[in-house]
Amino acid sequence: MPEGDAVWLTARRLHEALAGRVLTRSDFRVPRFATADLTGRTVTEAVSRGKHLLVRAEGGVTVHSHLRMDGSWRVRPAAERVADSHRIRLILANDAWQAVGYRLGMVEIVPTKSEDSVVGHLGPDLLGPDWDPAEAVRRLAAAPARPIGEALLDQRNLAGIGNVYKAEVLFLRGVSPWRPAGQVPGLDAMVVLAQRLLDANKERFGQVTTGSRRRGEETWVYGRAGRPCRRCGTPIRAADQGPGAEERITYWCPRCQP
Repeated sequence: MPEGDAVWLTARRLHEALAGRVLTRSDFRVPRFATADLTGRTVTEAVSRGKHLLVRAEGGVTVHSHLRMDGSWRVRPAAERVADSHRIRLILANDAWQAVGYRLGMVEIVPTKSEDSVVGHLGPDLLGPDWDPAEAVRRLAAAPARPIGEALLDQRNLAGIGNVYKAEVLFLRGVSPWRPAGQVPGLDAMVVLAQRLLDANKERFGQVTTGSRRRGEETWVYGRAGRPCRRCGTPIRAADQGPGAEERITYWCPRCQP
């Protein structure tokens, strides 16, 4: 699933292509909104909220989308032919550009004034104007028995962290993913580090937490199960964590993260 920095960059590209221009085409290919037509409306802005995308248009309407696991938005010149595909969920176009949403996990239209109905449950956005590290710490600490690996992925605590940043932040802070949140020292430093990592990567697709962009050297522990820890040489471990549908694989060094 794309993480908050990738969604932020997607929102910026949508904003550059759509904002301030009149829609000449809106093609919703989801049953609930198949007859919706935003043609003739001017897009005012496109923004991210955690892992959610909001495209706002005049008349007080917002197109809300979520990439989930496989979704993506691609921006192309308006004159370029887009091959018809069952993967397309939405097309928004003007006289210069067309934004095509593929395999979007969620597409809906909501009143702009009611955006809280779809994103109001989210915690402080690590890349948003509402970022509040103290509030993020308060939310993480509110369930002290919960494993910190699960708590960091809960978008109600802080919005934007995904599985990559969860694993990397915990390694850099020397904290086991299974340590109860209430027993984690330095939660304030942890959320500040998470925000710094997302901010450092938001201008590009792909996450680099080690400082090296060389292929295979981008991360400390994520995706490196069985390989030696870059710090101590201990084999990196991997295991599923989280209940039911929230289960995700996590990576950690058993020596550096006791």
